Amino acid sequence: MPRPLASRSFEVAVAPDRVRVAQMRRITVAVMRLWDVPAPLSEDVQLAVSELVANAVEHGHGSVGLRVRHAGSELSVEVTDENPAPARLRTAEEDDVCGRGLFLVAVLSSRWGVSDDGMTTWCTFNLPTGRP
Repeated sequence: MPRPLASRSFEVAVAPDRVRVAQMRRITVAVMRLWDVPAPLSEDVQLAVSELVANAVEHGHGSVGLRVRHAGSELSVEVTDENPAPARLRTAEEDDVCGRGLFLVAVLSSRWGVSDDGMTTWCTFNLPTGRP
């Protein structure tokens, strides 16, 4: 029997260290399983978390915060740091090693954006409403 649709969330804050990207991804994987998020969607959320946290570690200032919320038919991801310069979508050249993370988030998610203060980059995913 499916679980009732209630608002659920988790938050974690860490020091800006590259090793934290994998740790936050593992936490997200565990929570997606707990919330019964279908595997394909869970994989998209994991990739978004990895990219947004990596951006915050690389370009942000201060601690990095991750919040994931499951409310009704939507799942949202928010990554915060203390850098007021907003994340920007850019075009990577074919031979660039990096620069595609936010583009991937934009393609995989339903919506994405940056808070007015520039310190939070977020994205949302639509959850399936029915079971086959």
